[in-house]
Amino acid sequence: MPEFISSAGALTVFLVISALGFVFLVISLIFGEIFEVFGIDVQMDGGVDGHGLLDSRAISVFITTFGGVGAIATQLGLAALPSALLGLAAGIACGALVSLFARFLYKQQASSSVSAAQLVGRSAQVTVTIPAGGIGQISCRIGEERVERIARSRDSSELRSGTLVVIEAIAGDSLIVSAASDHLSFQSEASKPSLT
Repeated sequence: MPEFISSAGALTVFLVISALGFVFLVISLIFGEIFEVFGIDVQMDGGVDGHGLLDSRAISVFITTFGGVGAIATQLGLAALPSALLGLAAGIACGALVSLFARFLYKQQASSSVSAAQLVGRSAQVTVTIPAGGIGQISCRIGEERVERIARSRDSSELRSGTLVVIEAIAGDSLIVSAASDHLSFQSEASKPSLT
């Protein structure tokens, strides 16, 4: 009976760890790099490409995989320590895969001669609809180069494909945009002479 209680306790712990990792993953997918949002520097640059060795997505995948594989191993009858070691190995493998994939995407994006900072203030067009509160894709032409980046709406409103937008800021690995019509109406209001 005590062995059943300890395995049930280990199962609960692994499931809680996996659930926390999954919540962390969802939050990082919605808001971008969590560490940058809170001003925490964990870049530990892993190479010349400028992409950090650790990012919130890789860590959250590690935590989710560790808890999930540990829970599965516990259900299959392994004790807590072997389950944890199996979960640790699987978590490291999955976290490394996510980190390598992110590094690959970063290199593809970094191959452009246009930096993200050069895009701020420029007009662009939505190429993949940005859903309300979600992410989509925009395209901007700078000289002869066409740049495509992931973007989200400043006010979390939907921006359909084809909408002209203005790039306002950089947030992690995505750009913050707003409809160009919002800027035109603001500028026309600002250009009206004051009556005082």
